[in-house]
Amino acid sequence: MMHYVQQIGTEELAHMEIISTIFTQLTRNMSMDDIKKNGFDAYYVDHTAGVYPASAAGVPFDMKYIQSKGDPITDLHEDMGAEQKARTTYDNLLRLIDDPDVCDPIKFLRQREVVHYQRFGEALGRVLDTLDSRNYYGYNPAFDKSRAPGCNARR
Repeated sequence: MMHYVQQIGTEELAHMEIISTIFTQLTRNMSMDDIKKNGFDAYYVDHTAGVYPASAAGVPFDMKYIQSKGDPITDLHEDMGAEQKARTTYDNLLRLIDDPDVCDPIKFLRQREVVHYQRFGEALGRVLDTLDSRNYYGYNPAFDKSRAPGCNARR
């Protein structure tokens, strides 16, 4: 399972590189008139044309968006949710964009999110297969090794 997570984490950084490259290609030859006409002026004031990770609403990226509880079941569900959210974002972008030089890499990234979702699902299946089926959520199998199966609370 950790092998999947490491590979996917590395690939997610590559996704950022691809998105950053698209952004750079789209903004590198902008004139001041282009910047003002396209509503890019507020961004330009703070970041010129540098890549600054933020949501479409302008909310900056923050590490608080990366959730980790240390429980494989919880974390894998979170990972799967993140992949679905990214896929939906790419779907929405593809509805708005008609430039093939932008759409083609976005389609590639979208497909990778689908693959990641599948890999996380496989990892979740493996974790669930190793649990006592009578006690899926009674304890964290990665941490509470000394707890007896079937116990739902510490005494």
